[in-house]
Amino acid sequence: MQIIDGKKVAAAIKAEIRAEVESFVAAGRRAPQLVAIIAGNDGASQTYVAGKEKACGECGFRSQVLRFADSLTEAELLAAIALLNADEEVDGFIVQLPLPRHINEQRIIEAIDPKKDVDGFHPVNAGRMAIGLPAYVSATPAGVKELLRRYEIATAGKHCVVLGRSNIVGRPVANLLSQKDAPGDCTVTICHSRTRNIKDICRSADIIIAALGQPEFLTADMVAHGAVVIDVGTTRVPAADAKSGFRLKGDVKFDEVAAKCSYITPVPGGVGPMTIVSLMKNTLKAYKKEVYP
Repeated sequence: MQIIDGKKVAAAIKAEIRAEVESFVAAGRRAPQLVAIIAGNDGASQTYVAGKEKACGECGFRSQVLRFADSLTEAELLAAIALLNADEEVDGFIVQLPLPRHINEQRIIEAIDPKKDVDGFHPVNAGRMAIGLPAYVSATPAGVKELLRRYEIATAGKHCVVLGRSNIVGRPVANLLSQKDAPGDCTVTICHSRTRNIKDICRSADIIIAALGQPEFLTADMVAHGAVVIDVGTTRVPAADAKSGFRLKGDVKFDEVAAKCSYITPVPGGVGPMTIVSLMKNTLKAYKKEVYP
């Protein structure tokens, strides 16, 4: 069994990005710029945005965070987005989710210029990705694919079971791994809350990607010997003995599943670091106009 070290891979990618950015700056060009919009005081969102700021610094990017109270109106948020869409020195920006309940998230996502949608949530980017055109792929699925690539895990002809059908992880990662690419060329099964015989389906998998958001859902009796297990789940579970008052739990019961795997990601330290670094890669693509020349 080998642990897939997302921290190590993410650090290597950030170093690669920084070297490229430094070459652009040395040639007299400005550095790439990523902007984040955050509304309200959601703890997980604040932590995630802080991580993005730190990663920008490590990659040599300029970064900015626009913070709003949760009383922000939808019209005010749309106005802020319009300004960023028009700013030629902003290469990409993200609107941190979740938003306050009175704001229509889909309307906000669709207001972002697809050329600056480095989160990859806009229907234009989701559609381009689905049919294999150049696109900003949403960060977590892109991170999963990059881990498989960097660890040289064989995927062609393998049976991949994806647990979860969200538009942010489950559906896009299933699409990516079914495409004719490397990593890719998998036969993909998507499982969800209505799936019958889910244990049997999982036991038939060469690769399992768990993205349900249900702590320790995947247990040892659901995994075949030698399977590759990628745990996307990150749920805060109360823990009185932890300084923060909580611990992060994945969707995989790691202690019992790991012994059966050929490769497995831990939580934390697996997919999480790759999510942020994938956002950095998308921002660099936007700066270089690789997706939309």
